[in-house]
Amino acid sequence: MFVGHLAVALVAKRAEPKVPLAALVAAVFGADLLWPVFLLLGLEAVRIDPGNTAFTPLDFVSYPWSHSLLMDVLWGAVAGWVTMRVLGSPRAGALVGLAVVSHWVLDFASHRPDMPVWPGGPMVGLGLWNSVAATLVVEGAMLAVAVAIYTRAMPARDRTGTWAFWGLLAVCIGAWISGPFSPPPPSVPAIIGVGLVMAAVLPPWAAWIDRHRATATAKPRAQRAR
Repeated sequence: MFVGHLAVALVAKRAEPKVPLAALVAAVFGADLLWPVFLLLGLEAVRIDPGNTAFTPLDFVSYPWSHSLLMDVLWGAVAGWVTMRVLGSPRAGALVGLAVVSHWVLDFASHRPDMPVWPGGPMVGLGLWNSVAATLVVEGAMLAVAVAIYTRAMPARDRTGTWAFWGLLAVCIGAWISGPFSPPPPSVPAIIGVGLVMAAVLPPWAAWIDRHRATATAKPRAQRAR
């Protein structure tokens, strides 16, 4: 999935507004942010294979360290512990940890049986990506609901808050929809490059959005002082 992960981050922000949106975006995309690094180091492998599934031309040959359930639980525990220490909130830590693990759950739904349960363990997957139409409907519905929840809970403080948010959505939706209709990537290094750019752009963009949106449920400052 792609925009499905973003949907989880937006809903999680509503559940615990004190957690920075950048942290939630990094958490839900965590496995995908680690993946190009492990590819670059030669610890994981991918192959360009047009027709592997209807939605993506990639054959995920091996990605046990970024995408296995066991490792995502461990990465989630680390991210949750760091969040709890930084924010002083066990609830925030638990939410970020669950956001990391949510990546495996959504990928389990979308991938063919290539998602490892643990490194060297069985491969599972429900195969939503075998249907472009079903993928667009399921992920699109998730994103639509998440956007409605987020925008109501976190209204824009200014024009930047509006355009930064909708700009991120436009970029993500454009990349997501065009995927199955675009030519395959030219090479594995190109895949790595795109992944590293995503890691460098998405969390800072989310932080920019956060600075320009408010919490609708927060009490006015004067009321809090009473």
